[in-house]
Parts: sequence; structure tokens; C-alpha cells
Amino acid sequence: MLTAGDFRNGVTFEMDGQVMQVIEFQHVKPGKGAAFVRTKIKNVITGAVIETSFNPTSKFENATVDRKSMEFSYADGNLYYFMDPENYELIPIDRAVLSDGFRFVTENMVCTVFSYKGKVFSVEPPNFVDLTITQTDPGFAGNTATNATKPATVETGAEIKVPLFISEGDRIKVDTRSGEYLERAKG
Repeated sequence: MLTAGDFRNGVTFEMDGQVMQVIEFQHVKPGKGAAFVRTKIKNVITGAVIETSFNPTSKFENATVDRKSMEFSYADGNLYYFMDPENYELIPIDRAVLSDGFRFVTENMVCTVFSYKGKVFSVEPPNFVDLTITQTDPGFAGNTATNATKPATVETGAEIKVPLFISEGDRIKVDTRSGEYLERAKG
């Protein structure tokens, strides 16, 4: 059991049958009246964020969210298969659970799978990935002063904006959270 007075950023707990995570909290002691805890909490299953206040003595059940690194193996229709590195078991995960950043994930890439009581609710790709440009218009040398960009397709089929000097076959680093080009890949 945990009380609202014990809240800290990142703490997960059960409230009304839902799993919530504390994003922000503030202990408030007004001059008049009882103290309370002002919070911003996120439903980890749906992603909905709400702001609410609690009595510091309100009790909640702890909720343990499991995080596991798993390797993406392959996709088959709406099911995406991930391999558990400990027992080599393939686990199917529905497309609806995957984040938007998953469009940059290639086979054999390690992702973090989040589950609660055995039910997977989120798959987080690595923050940065190296990908090969498969299609883009030809680049022009020396045309970098304007910070202009052009569309390019990477090996996963996702389209991003890249600087004009990038050409087909180049390896680039992409931020999966924003979908932005960062730099040419090293090596």
C-alpha cells in the first residue's frame, strides 16, 4: 500500500481499476484547511493525462509495470513478433500497441516491452536508430547554407526530411521520438 503523501515522479499505482503513473506532484499546505497533494497523473494503458488532488492519507495499491528488452523478429499482418532473449520464446504483439516511432524499427532491433499483469500495453523503440536511405532526390554539393531539406525514404519505408547533401545509400541517425534526421551515421 502507498499513500498520496508518498507520491514521487514515476511512481505507479492502481486507482479505480486503472494503472496510473505520477508525472508531477506537489504537496500543498494552505494557511487554512487541510493539506493536500496536487498531481498530474497518466493512465499508462490509454495514455490519458489528468490533473487531480488527493488527501495525503488516501491509500492506493502499488502497481508494478514490467519493462523487458526484447528483439523485434518479424511482422505477420497485424501481429508483430518479439523474441525474449532469456528463453528465445516468440511473443506476438498487436499493431495497435506499437508507438508511432516503431516505423523506424528494423528486424533484430531491441525494443522495450511494457506490460502489466502479463498484458502488453506499450512497445518503445530505441531512441536513436541508424538507417539506410533507399530513395531520395539527388543531392547538391555546397547547398547547405539555407538549411533546406528534402524528403527521403529509409529502409523501413518511413519517409523523413533530410538535408540536401544526403543521397541514396547513405546511413543516417534518426530520433524515433520525433522522426527527425540527426546526423550521418558513424562508421
